[in-house]
Amino acid sequence: MSDVQKRQPRDRTHWLYMGVIVAVIAGILVGWLAPEFGQDVGPLGTMFVNLIKMMIAPVIFCTIVLGIGSVRSAANVGKVGGLALGYFLVMSTVALAIGLVVGNLLEPGSGMNIAKTAKQGAKLADQAHAAGGTWDFIQSIIPTTLVSSLTTGSVLQALFIAMLVGFALQAMGTTGEPILRGIASLQKLVFRILSMILWLAPIGAFGAIANVVGKTGLDAVKQLALLMVAFYLTCLVFIFGVLGVLLWAVSRVSIFKLVRYLAREYLLILGTSSSESALPRLIAKMEHLGVERTTVGVVVPTGYSFNLDGTAIYLTMASLFIADAMGKPLSIGEQVGLLLFMIVASKGAAGVTGAGLATLAGGLQSHRPELLDGVGLIVGIDRFMSEARALTNFSGNAVATVLVGTWTKTIDLEWVQSVLDRKLPFDEQTMVDDGHGPRTQQEPDAVDMVKA
Repeated sequence: MSDVQKRQPRDRTHWLYMGVIVAVIAGILVGWLAPEFGQDVGPLGTMFVNLIKMMIAPVIFCTIVLGIGSVRSAANVGKVGGLALGYFLVMSTVALAIGLVVGNLLEPGSGMNIAKTAKQGAKLADQAHAAGGTWDFIQSIIPTTLVSSLTTGSVLQALFIAMLVGFALQAMGTTGEPILRGIASLQKLVFRILSMILWLAPIGAFGAIANVVGKTGLDAVKQLALLMVAFYLTCLVFIFGVLGVLLWAVSRVSIFKLVRYLAREYLLILGTSSSESALPRLIAKMEHLGVERTTVGVVVPTGYSFNLDGTAIYLTMASLFIADAMGKPLSIGEQVGLLLFMIVASKGAAGVTGAGLATLAGGLQSHRPELLDGVGLIVGIDRFMSEARALTNFSGNAVATVLVGTWTKTIDLEWVQSVLDRKLPFDEQTMVDDGHGPRTQQEPDAVDMVKA
């Protein structure tokens, strides 16, 4: 094991993430002191997120195909997927309930007069309805062609095709092994390109933060401080309270160590305000953590569309805030009906910056149209709240991967502890788990062959 660590290249990526911190601070100052220039550099953030997004479909395709194709029994994949979906449904309901409780207790919008708020709700509602209903969402999972699933940017389409290819290779047996080896080489190339793109993270973070501060100013944040603080605290309670307790009870893994292990991913999300920017790294890190590739390949991509704990909390508290601020509070029955609708509607817009705001507007228009104009009140701070949403969604998917791995016995918990105790560092240069996973302990010779 020490020999493997000695062969690790020197990690210089800490300079990258220090650069992200500096860029965020610089972006805040530029947006505050020179708001017009801050808005002008906004496309830098959009361009960086788009660079990350273009790599997501190849990452998911390679990971899932390799995971499923190397498993002999298709029933194992089905068991992992079934447990994951059941868990996602339960945790979304828990997040919904927590948001309802906090929102009703604090009532952050009470006493406000927002009659003169700009009417931006209708525009956002149209954006939400343009995405279609439940059947349109299900239909959109099937791509037009086999190749288009990797070019449209749809996570679910890439997941669907990858599963088909994985099961086909599984059925081919030894005949499909050359194809699997080719896809394994392709995965290394994809992660290498991704590692190159990540060096642009400080530029993207600077543009994104400067843009939002330039548009809203610091006063907009101060006026709605109670809602923001309440939302952030609720997300922290959910992550360290609910998820942390569950993680320790099931897997005996500390949520604090897991958060420390994923610290760089949290920083990347904070800078880009999108959990999708960290999806490829989460897949790589969960494999290195000791979870089998099949489990990671099924749970993580699926979780990005169905495990939206942060979005559930946001939709709950934002709806209550708008209703109270307009003097038209929601009854308990209306709260449950409206928010259950929103949770379902949000599934097709996972990981997209600003999608939560459009879903909120669409839900209000469907259930309480008179509240729609109140959406304009939180447009200014939605970017800041979307960061907490993304961080919570990301945390929920990381925890779900460990939990499902424990339930299906596809995780090496001893290896997990070694990784979280920093005895087995993650290879930041390649992000590919060659010789750094649990199998290394059992097959040390295989590592040398791969490295050679």
